Amino acid sequence: MTNIMSIYRSFSLVFLFLLATNCRADILVLVHGWAANANTWIQSGALPVLEANGWPDAGVITVTPEGGIVHLPGRQLNAGNRAYRVHLPAEAPLQIQAAHLFTQLQFIQRQHPDEPVIIAAHSAGGVVARLVLVNPSSPKINALITIASPNLGTARALQGLDVVHSQPFFCPGPGIDFLKNVIGGNDYQYLEHSQGALVDLTPALPGNPATHLPPGNLIGWLNQQPHPAIKYHAIVRSAPGIAGDEIVPAFSQDLNQVTEIKGRAKIHITPAGHALNAADGKLLADIISTL
Repeated sequence: MTNIMSIYRSFSLVFLFLLATNCRADILVLVHGWAANANTWIQSGALPVLEANGWPDAGVITVTPEGGIVHLPGRQLNAGNRAYRVHLPAEAPLQIQAAHLFTQLQFIQRQHPDEPVIIAAHSAGGVVARLVLVNPSSPKINALITIASPNLGTARALQGLDVVHSQPFFCPGPGIDFLKNVIGGNDYQYLEHSQGALVDLTPALPGNPATHLPPGNLIGWLNQQPHPAIKYHAIVRSAPGIAGDEIVPAFSQDLNQVTEIKGRAKIHITPAGHALNAADGKLLADIISTL
């Protein structure tokens, strides 16, 4: 009888160990891009598809003006994978957005200290995520998946700045601001408030190491920083007749074009425009299943 009880206890311990191992979950952090917010993942249909593929919504995390954290929970979750959405000040300079994301990732790390964390970031959110990754104090991240991100910048940012700063010959002086607000409405006002972000998203100016010329802008600097040895995936858009999409050219979306990542990223070409869509949810779930 003693032997039987010993065997039973040993079996029970092994079973509990296996159960605990299987309960380990992954954490997905969804980062939105410029002119967007945390709800973009729902409105696009991407999050509902992620939920259908085993990634329930864990809610939205926001940083307060005082630097505190507000977590608006999603579903009542037990064990298992979960997807957090972060809300960033999308019109702010990217380093400010990165400071928010850094704080949000610290919060997630405290909630899930032993679970792998994966970031999926759309558009400018991918650049913000990399700004966090190159910080030596960054919380541990296991993988980064970018979607249509301007890793080398985009000329569209220059065009947006040109709209804000242009001075038509027929309307010199302060009157131009009134005219732009009347014609452009909320769209122009958002461009005006987004100048810091747009400057940071302009095409990379890497500088010249041979002459010790420093990088000319944020993305130029970022792309020269050592990136951690994690898994990188880039979803690259390919719209009909366009090498890329209407906002970011394909070469800029390709993480392998970043010198410090070159050769380490897996590329996934998708026939779509720049915006998030429902198919991104399934593609993200498929990519994560291979990590």
